[in-house]
Amino acid sequence: MALTNFRGHWYSGPVSAPPKTTKQSHTRQQILDLIETMQVGAAIPPERKLSTDLGVSRLTVRAALDQLEREGYLVRRRGSGTFVREPKIAQELTITSFSDDMRRRGLRPASRTLSLTTTLAGARLGRLLTVSPSEEVVVAKRLRMADEETMAIETLHVPSSMVPDITERDLEGSFYDLLADRYGIEIAGGTQSIEPTVTNEEESEALGVPLHSPAFLFERTSRDDEGRVVEFVQSIYRGDRYRLITELSRRGRGPAGMHLAAR
Repeated sequence: MALTNFRGHWYSGPVSAPPKTTKQSHTRQQILDLIETMQVGAAIPPERKLSTDLGVSRLTVRAALDQLEREGYLVRRRGSGTFVREPKIAQELTITSFSDDMRRRGLRPASRTLSLTTTLAGARLGRLLTVSPSEEVVVAKRLRMADEETMAIETLHVPSSMVPDITERDLEGSFYDLLADRYGIEIAGGTQSIEPTVTNEEESEALGVPLHSPAFLFERTSRDDEGRVVEFVQSIYRGDRYRLITELSRRGRGPAGMHLAAR
């Protein structure tokens, strides 16, 4: 698919002022949207073409490609180019509420809304939320805290039709409580993945940690009791504040599971 089509699709999306992001973060998201339209094993355009079409320097493109390679979306082959990588094997995890989890640990949860915008779903979000690419989606970026210490940065995507008139102040508390109390939506389950990563410039600044600090990347898709997709959430948890704990058992001899524990 021609990159010009991809670029036209991308820039037709926002219907309100986008949040402030670094050039690298924005370029990464644009290339990721392109990857979503391509087949596994397909070669992405060379750095020079991406630089020209996206209007950024080759250095910015290279940094974005490096990040996407670390995250497992791309693979570089010397002398051949950069290719779309086979998706990683997903590990099922238990869905949890950040607010409830922190309360169980005797900590006081809080959220600060960094940005709240509305955009068109586009190809990638449309697929994840099972909505039309032309449907409006609310995008909220929140800083999650416990006892006033930064713990995670979360980017929430939810169809606008499900949360009419939502405000930044609404998101200062539990989003799941808000869904249930105001909109009558109960989260019944979903799918969630977790993988190690490092923080980029934007995430490091928000979390107050050094650049390229170790972190956990969560991606969660949640559904209500009618099977509708309610949200797609990407969360970056500080690696110095969390560790993974896994309960093990022999098959048929009791439950096993994995959860993220605050240090």
